[in-house]
Amino acid sequence: MESYDPERRVASPAPMVDAPWSLPPVRVARALDVDPGRGLSEAEADRRRERVGPNRLREHRRRGAWAILVDQVRSLVIGLLALAAAVAGLYGEWIEAGAIAVVLAINAAIGFVTELRAIRSMEALRRLGRVRTRVRRGGEERTVDAELLVPGDIVRMEGGDVVTADIRLLEASKLQADESTLTGESLPVGKDAHDVAVDTPLAERSPMLYKGTAITRGGGIGVVVATGMRTELGDISRLVEEAEGVATPLEARLDRLGRRLIFLTLGVAAAAATAGILAGKDAFLMFETGIALAVAAIPEGLPVVATIALARGMRTMARRNALINRLSSVETLGATDVICVDKTGTLTENRMTAVRLVTPTRDVEITGEGLATEGAFRTGGGEVDPDRDPALRAALEIAALCTTAALPARGDRRPSGDPMEVALLVAAAKGGIRRPRLLEEHPETRHVAFEVDTKMMATVHRDGDRYRIAVKGAPAAVLESADRELGPDGPLPLDEGRRREWLARNERMAAEGLRVLALASREAEDPDEEPFARLVLVGLVGFRDPPRAGIERAIASCRRAGIRVVMLTGDQPATARGIARATGLVDHDDATVVHGRDLEAGLSDERREEAVIFARVTPRHKLDLIEGYQRAGHIVAMTGDGVNDAPALRKADIGIAMGRRGTEVAQRAADMVLEDDSFQTILAAIGQGRTIFANIRRFVLYLLSCNLSELMTVGLASIASAPLPVLPLQLLFLNFVTDVFPALALGLGEGEASVMEQPPRDPSEPIVTRRHWVGLTLYGLLITAAVLAALALALARGMDPEQAVTISFLTLAFAQLWHVFDMRDWRSALVRNEITENPYVWGALALCTGFLAVAVYGPVLPRVLDLHDPGRQGWLIVLGLSVAPMLVGQLVMIVAGGLRRSP
Repeated sequence: MESYDPERRVASPAPMVDAPWSLPPVRVARALDVDPGRGLSEAEADRRRERVGPNRLREHRRRGAWAILVDQVRSLVIGLLALAAAVAGLYGEWIEAGAIAVVLAINAAIGFVTELRAIRSMEALRRLGRVRTRVRRGGEERTVDAELLVPGDIVRMEGGDVVTADIRLLEASKLQADESTLTGESLPVGKDAHDVAVDTPLAERSPMLYKGTAITRGGGIGVVVATGMRTELGDISRLVEEAEGVATPLEARLDRLGRRLIFLTLGVAAAAATAGILAGKDAFLMFETGIALAVAAIPEGLPVVATIALARGMRTMARRNALINRLSSVETLGATDVICVDKTGTLTENRMTAVRLVTPTRDVEITGEGLATEGAFRTGGGEVDPDRDPALRAALEIAALCTTAALPARGDRRPSGDPMEVALLVAAAKGGIRRPRLLEEHPETRHVAFEVDTKMMATVHRDGDRYRIAVKGAPAAVLESADRELGPDGPLPLDEGRRREWLARNERMAAEGLRVLALASREAEDPDEEPFARLVLVGLVGFRDPPRAGIERAIASCRRAGIRVVMLTGDQPATARGIARATGLVDHDDATVVHGRDLEAGLSDERREEAVIFARVTPRHKLDLIEGYQRAGHIVAMTGDGVNDAPALRKADIGIAMGRRGTEVAQRAADMVLEDDSFQTILAAIGQGRTIFANIRRFVLYLLSCNLSELMTVGLASIASAPLPVLPLQLLFLNFVTDVFPALALGLGEGEASVMEQPPRDPSEPIVTRRHWVGLTLYGLLITAAVLAALALALARGMDPEQAVTISFLTLAFAQLWHVFDMRDWRSALVRNEITENPYVWGALALCTGFLAVAVYGPVLPRVLDLHDPGRQGWLIVLGLSVAPMLVGQLVMIVAGGLRRSP
């Protein structure tokens, strides 16, 4: 096999630079014919894309139709059928051999069509997600699909972003990248814009970012030097074979159940055949009956029907804005009983609006909502003009300078960047301060990205022959770094008393449910000076993020469903408590909030189980909490949006990433992505997961009870030396009719309306519990008794044996069809329930009835299956005795339901 050489490049007709890591940034930009300050024009980007194609890797070879078809004959069941056909041929029974061959073809066709549709559905779902990148085009920054990138594009990257092309850095601020997907290096590596030697190994090329890696810290601006298959990741993709698919836990569980049933069924079938031979029946007939029994009783359709149910559930969730990345997640969702959720954008609208600005001299209310730049600054004495209030204007200028966000130049585009930064730009615009115009006066020379450690970010700007540093961050962090505050006539010393007063103001604002940032600045001689030292505090900004519409009802629904919602946030305890109260997570203002430092000191199991609000949590805290819940036996869902959330998303049983505001790293680590960032979507997905598992259990129970009735019917008749009520080919035909279509219909049901008013199921609970086995045995005995009674009654009325066997065959077939109504939940109504309101069930019953009619009255099948017209009297026996097991089953369900409800 060809080895991967990271130095090997692929020839390209696009603008390219050889060894861009060895050239200064200005030479790379010149070679790619791009102005870093403006980027490419849209027209030029389109021209380059026509030459190089879209920025995507070539898709792996899909699983072909032929491979899917071959898989349909790789099973023990098909082997048994083929053996039966061969034996029939050896005995000269060509009609039987041909009929079995037809059954083989029909089974293979059904499995092929359904599995092909499921696999293609999965492939279509994988294409629904779109990776986005911030790019500079025509002097404006915007967010575009990564597939639209071309060599020469200027892109901005920050912590949490996935690198979407090979990029030569032009600027970098404390930038680190996780390149483990490319180099195998487990630790993040530092990046900068300085060129290195041409022969530097890939893992040591500090000025390069490579497609498929992730930014873990800092930020930077770079120029795209390669896209698509011309990237280093593209070279690797060319040499990597597609990995084998891994069976989901549910599929593995079904497979284990099927294997156990195979051996059990083979034993019973062999015993029935032996008993018949000892009773004097024809040896070939009993051998053929044993094979047919074994084939009919093995639920070979379980994995296929389960895959269809799961894939359909994924498509349903996709229509409801929940994209599932892993098939097994559909099953796990139904057992979730703890949801750890971040408030911003999930419990709240993520529609930040700056509503308060507190300076050393004033407490100002900012009017206006959302992205509208019309608003005013008011105090108790009326409106305030920022041009006449130096502190207010200084705060608004810091808000406009210290950001990576941008307001749209035209009204038909959305703003880009963090919602809080966008809110700051809107607030500045209300005061007549626009970032582009301000940057013309104070050009940005350095950007220091926000870091978890410092809880601050900074930008450095030229101010005449000096530099101005603009800082924003968490109030406690900024106050700790500040030694002065802005007074009416300039900076004043910030002593401990004043620092405590500012902290108290911060607490009061947070208690009102506001999210608070501090603004500060200072002058510097050198742009490379430490930005977070000797700061001048300018003020505090309070943001309001309203609770999402309907969130209180959704949380109440979680309580009814036995699901505990836990809020994990990096906000201050007072802010967290205020939001929890506003969203209905708690119903009193003095609810207990667990602080991150309490987690570090060690949290008892009892306190963890009682708490629902955790504030000032770090990524490590989130991991510890998830592990604690899992040790206690909970199935945990975790929501997140940032790169720091990725470890917790992977650790949780269900990782849920935000689709609108989530980083690509978080989305890649998650099992589910919310396209609308809505908590209600999580709730709907859990309900769908519960419904899917209930449907799978329903059709498993239906298949097993039907198959058990066939085993009992033929086995008891053989042991009792009675005529066989069902012949071998008739058994195979029943397996095709009653096993496939009703089971599929049950798997496609919408489920009961009360699914979210029940507690979560135990994840360790098997699909078929002891209680279910008791029910299966009861139903099997009822159907068996009806079939044997039909055979005995027909013979007693003087009908010939062939006609009597037809009557017992039809009784078994219709009893199994009516048995589908016994699959309703015992809590549901007798007449209107999840089965009777499932249109697929009625369609399956109509289709199967048509097949049975053709089997009795058609041109060919009656001779192949040895079926005869039962006559009017025979049909009365069939209808009367086939309905009896269903009626008894409904009666038992009503009595059992009453006993369960009674105290």
